[in-house]
Amino acid sequence: MQSLGRVIENCEEKSSKLDTKAIVDSAAAYPRPQLQRSNWKSLNGQWKFSFDDQGQYSCPNHLSEWTHTIEVPFAPESVRSGVGDTGFHPNCWYEREVEIQRGEGRVLLHFGAVDYHARVWVNNHFVGEHEGGHTPFTIDITSVLDENKLTRITVWASDDPHDLAKPRGKQDWKLDPHSIWYPRTSGIWQTVWVEYVPLTYIERLRWTSQFERWEIGIEATLAGLPVSGLQLKVKLSVGKQVLVNDSYEVINGEIHRRIALSDPGLDDYRNELLWSPEKPTLIDAEIQLWEDDKLIDEVRSYTAMRCVTLQRDRFTLNGRPYYLRLVLDQGYWEDTLMTAPSDEALRRDVELVKMMGFNGVRKHQKIEDPRFLYWADVLGLLVWEEMPSAYRFTPKAVQRITKEWTEVIERDVSHPCIVVWVPFNESWGVPNLVESQANRDYVQALYYLTRTLDPTRPVIGNDGWESTTTDIIAIHDYDTNPLQLAHRYGNEIKPSDLFDRRRPGGRVLTLDGYAHQGQPVMLTEFGGIAFAPSETPDADKAWGYERCWNISELQIKYTALLQAVSTVEMFSGFCYTQLTDTFQEANGLLYSDRTPKFPIEAIRAATLAGGARCTPTSC
Repeated sequence: MQSLGRVIENCEEKSSKLDTKAIVDSAAAYPRPQLQRSNWKSLNGQWKFSFDDQGQYSCPNHLSEWTHTIEVPFAPESVRSGVGDTGFHPNCWYEREVEIQRGEGRVLLHFGAVDYHARVWVNNHFVGEHEGGHTPFTIDITSVLDENKLTRITVWASDDPHDLAKPRGKQDWKLDPHSIWYPRTSGIWQTVWVEYVPLTYIERLRWTSQFERWEIGIEATLAGLPVSGLQLKVKLSVGKQVLVNDSYEVINGEIHRRIALSDPGLDDYRNELLWSPEKPTLIDAEIQLWEDDKLIDEVRSYTAMRCVTLQRDRFTLNGRPYYLRLVLDQGYWEDTLMTAPSDEALRRDVELVKMMGFNGVRKHQKIEDPRFLYWADVLGLLVWEEMPSAYRFTPKAVQRITKEWTEVIERDVSHPCIVVWVPFNESWGVPNLVESQANRDYVQALYYLTRTLDPTRPVIGNDGWESTTTDIIAIHDYDTNPLQLAHRYGNEIKPSDLFDRRRPGGRVLTLDGYAHQGQPVMLTEFGGIAFAPSETPDADKAWGYERCWNISELQIKYTALLQAVSTVEMFSGFCYTQLTDTFQEANGLLYSDRTPKFPIEAIRAATLAGGARCTPTSC
């Protein structure tokens, strides 16, 4: 991992020529960027694979043959996996033999994400299971390892393609993708890896920044063999400047500390340490676990000093109003689906977004790979994190969403790039918000649960319309007429009048009893202008909210829309739909291979037209 403490060159000041040189080799890209050890091994690569459509197998010994070879971590529906089967397959099996050395410590088997329900065997011993297609899980496999033998790992994954009561995001329930839904992703779709840890080890870190008190909060949890009298040493630094080098006694296997930094007082000096898209300063962390004079465990991490709050009708970053220029990011690739083709591809997406003039993304209906969040942290890009929806409101759906959303927050809460949590989108999974008190109670329950698990970030209860309790009122409006948008939200419009009107789809913006109370208002989906050249396969099926037939028309419409939206004083920011073409959706500013549809300098100029109103130091 490169030195994180140094200030990364501002991507917005780079030339528009794309830098594709990799800083980190994909094979060496640590899957969990904020808790890194040196002793680990990726298990990505060739695995044996079979479908089990009838669910006739219940343990590895039942499989008589393996019908395919698959390239993990790419889903079997993807071309890159080597299988490329997009049919309905509710169950599948994986197996691989690998050399794993059993030493004095423990061996942990990690899965970044398996969609949707996974069971795992090691050397024919059942070792654990996990439900939830977007969150990681870890199994201690030390006790089932054989000395000096290959270790056989077998995984069963169940993912009912027709189940609408599970969090599935944009994965289509029809055989072929339609409208705004995409091919399914079954089974393993993020990195599988083993990690060698001591008998007692650092299991979890959580960082929080206390901007008002100029403090860094750390929570550390230990796992493994309980040992008394342990000390945790924490060293924080930026480049060669050491900020903190302290030790804390571990009590009951954990520590909770607020680390006071030397406050430089003046804003000019404070700004040197603050994280923002314009200046993404990260603080390196070296964490050591000691027993007397013996070093037991050592990990590397990072954090940042930054604060996101709301001041009346404005979003603020580090205590100053900050105008959000976001783009909707689905996070799909043609040949690899939800899995990025490489770590370099994730970095390239972050760079492209910044070069196009945006300062953030709304990750739409997807919990992205932690490596994307790493690059957003390093290069400086704001991220709105949104829970993939279920499409039915049932007790089972409620339980599944609640469990997985809790795991999402636990996984990603320490990333400085994440500035907003979004548990619901457009009433998906809660289709009767207007009529059903139970639907409304559930949205509010997740809002308050999210605020409880992380009180440091704003939460949008339901992005798009039918708002109940929310910190930001987020509006979706796909009217592509700039004059009509400007008139609808113009300065002469009173918010009280606006929120009494109905918006696209016949949906009210706020439900009765939840009137606008001065929260920031943002246009978080608009545009969606499609362009697909006539020579493109299936160009006649290209989908968008409006269709352009030549590039110049797209450029003119995008420029006019952004100019109109950016000058609406009511808005604290916007999110344009969308970053890339995604299967039949041809409404990206980039083609699916990330090539710009019109010059990236022109995209940037239009994005910034009237929208560069506030930076952390200019407002």
